[in-house]
Amino acid sequence: MRDAAFKRAIDNWRALIYYISGPPLRAFEGDILETGEIKFDDKGLVPAIAQDVNTSEVLMMAFMNMEALDKTISTGKAHYFSRSRNKLWLKGETSGNFQDVKAIYYDCDADTILLMVEPKGPACHTGQRSCFYRKLAGAEEKPQGPRVIKELFNVIKGRKKSKPEKSYVATLFAKGLPKILEKVEEESGELIEAAKEKGKKEVVYELCDLWFHTLVLLADKGIEIEEVFSELGRRFGTSGITEKGSRPKKG
Repeated sequence: MRDAAFKRAIDNWRALIYYISGPPLRAFEGDILETGEIKFDDKGLVPAIAQDVNTSEVLMMAFMNMEALDKTISTGKAHYFSRSRNKLWLKGETSGNFQDVKAIYYDCDADTILLMVEPKGPACHTGQRSCFYRKLAGAEEKPQGPRVIKELFNVIKGRKKSKPEKSYVATLFAKGLPKILEKVEEESGELIEAAKEKGKKEVVYELCDLWFHTLVLLADKGIEIEEVFSELGRRFGTSGITEKGSRPKKG
């Protein structure tokens, strides 16, 4: 059994990165990995870090053995090895908080694995989105990069439950879609005006206003930000002419 699992893992580790959209796997073209380079420790384990593919947020760190790695590759869902229970475990098998694996990397020393995942719920057993929610040192950090879009969208969705007199966003939700569309149109016009007549700083400012109100629109329509990320990902690497040509004809 151990030899069979080892052979399957060797067969699967034939690409530098695997992109996964669900079984079966599609190997990403890259350097061939010599499986002997992966440095499992004397207990047959290697650290595995899970990172959100959409926001780049680090979610958790666990361990994998060869079988966990094999299962992760063959199913497209993160599997780990529990040292306390001494057994393989599928992340989400009891909680439903699965991690769909989109890519697998390994580091320069070949002794750590990085999983780029799309989480289906909190990573931490405490209910926190990330296991790294406690700070040891350093100033309070504001979200940066793509993560700020996700965090902002979560705040906007939370405003649906707020009282209109205490929240601008709640006021927009209370007035409904016509008011939200009015604001999107207004901010679009201000962005166009800034691009024509003003400097870079004003363009960035007006773009942020427009993005903010389009996020309010998404929340009002019940559309998750991951749906937008997925659509942008689908289009990535495709010619704009080709993408437009694939759309259904209007009328």
